[in-house]
Amino acid sequence: MNTVVSFIIVLGLLIFVHEFGHFLFAKLFKVKVLKFSLGFGPKLIGRTYGDTEYLISAFPLGGYVKMCGENPDEQDVVTDDQQGSFAHKSVGKRFLIVLAGPVFNLLFALLLFAGLFIAVGVPDSRDTSTIGQVIENSPAAEAGLVAGDTIEQINGRPVTGWLDILNSVKDSGGESLTFHVRRGTDQVLLAVTPAIDSVKNVFGEVTEKRYMIGVVKDEALVYERVGLMKAVKAASVQTWMYISLTVLGFVKIIQQVIPMSELGGPILIAQIAGQQMTAGWIHLVYFMGLLSVNLGILNLLPIPVLDGGHLAFLGVEAVRRKPVSERVQIVAQKIGILLLGSLMIFVFYNDLFRIFTK
Repeated sequence: MNTVVSFIIVLGLLIFVHEFGHFLFAKLFKVKVLKFSLGFGPKLIGRTYGDTEYLISAFPLGGYVKMCGENPDEQDVVTDDQQGSFAHKSVGKRFLIVLAGPVFNLLFALLLFAGLFIAVGVPDSRDTSTIGQVIENSPAAEAGLVAGDTIEQINGRPVTGWLDILNSVKDSGGESLTFHVRRGTDQVLLAVTPAIDSVKNVFGEVTEKRYMIGVVKDEALVYERVGLMKAVKAASVQTWMYISLTVLGFVKIIQQVIPMSELGGPILIAQIAGQQMTAGWIHLVYFMGLLSVNLGILNLLPIPVLDGGHLAFLGVEAVRRKPVSERVQIVAQKIGILLLGSLMIFVFYNDLFRIFTK
């Protein structure tokens, strides 16, 4: 039940934010909005206010804002509608209307994090020399180190933080090190011999090889209460980090560092959303922020049908001083639909494969 409820909340809210960006800027530039839909396909619920029909549709995996004169084959609108036609607005205004959707997703992530940091504080991982995890079959495990041990000295030198441990191990040359460890109320003396191992980044790529013992820092977080400005600054840093990781993730997929089998679709999103809701609302907010950034960046990819594809056409139009031909736009949109449809089938397959091969 958590999975379904959290999926509806997360995806519904992110789709609404995205489409509201398009809708708001369309209204700002006096473009006639015909439909504002959450979901695709047959209408479930609908109500018309003014010129716009607001509706919830059957398939909740997206949404759309339909504007007068938006599609390439609908640009010949009647004279009375030209003032409110998307196609008859300047390139700059059309560019901003299309760009607003992805930008609103990025701003929404910023807003989520800022609200979270104001409510509970900014997370701070305090420096410590306490071990949070010991890797199985590592030099540390063989020597007898366990999670919860606090390293107080190495070869007689005091340890004040985790960096002291890293430097001592890295500079050991593979020689045995004497660890003075506090374990509860006991003092323990252990000999640990570092071994060469690979350091990997978040994408699993080897960045360097150095001496390691196989321990992970205790990452117990404390939350520091901050004011509005510090919360917004921390939220900006968090959002930018997610933007950078998302862009780099797309690059790593192209480079085949991240295998296509790792890609997930709506089922995986629903599963993760359910897990995060169970873990607590703070985890759910972080996940929603990450997903909002992903949605924003994904829509900026220069693929026809996506916002990025429309922005590419508008960019070409701005340079050429005339729009790309209707035929080219229609063909490109059909190719874009085929690509996205194929991708959707593929990620559904991945999701189902994970479920049935557990």
